[in-house]
Amino acid sequence: MSRFPKANFILSVAAPVQFPADAGAEVAFAGRSNAGKSSAINAISGRKALARTSKTPGQTRLLNYFELEAGHRIVDLPGYGYADIRADERSKWVPLLDALRERESLRGLLLVVDCRRGLRDEDLGLIEWADPTRRRIHVLIAKADKLNQAERAAALREAQATLGEVATAQLFSAHSGLGVDEARDRLDELWASARS
Repeated sequence: MSRFPKANFILSVAAPVQFPADAGAEVAFAGRSNAGKSSAINAISGRKALARTSKTPGQTRLLNYFELEAGHRIVDLPGYGYADIRADERSKWVPLLDALRERESLRGLLLVVDCRRGLRDEDLGLIEWADPTRRRIHVLIAKADKLNQAERAAALREAQATLGEVATAQLFSAHSGLGVDEARDRLDELWASARS
């Protein structure tokens, strides 16, 4: 049986006035375009098509809210990095993300990073945006099934060395199921964490 049998899409947000009530707990899911964010959401939720997946980068253009269980939400953020999106459309995301960061219900960030690319400046910038002094951050080293065991261990060591005390990290594969249960546990911990 699924850990989140009542997981469902709530709404897409294009402006701060459209946010759901600032109550309960929510965790933002973020990552570079095509890092595997939608696949991670589907694997963690136990729903094959909760978040739409695409081979074309930049398909998430709004903030998409999903409720996984009563009072516990995830927010799927637009991918960053390479994507075929106009600059004027990207500029609309800035006030939206700034408003999201100020929500009392935002308890943490789950960052999805392609294991073959590693942590890049944009990823570190997003961690800074999330403000690790106020909320917890966990990194999924995704698509780990594409690497052999030694390469996976090296990718995790490198991520942990880069992150230091700022965030935790783990290996993850939506395709093989590697790390899915651990990611669910981390999500529960993020929801439960108090904002400082």
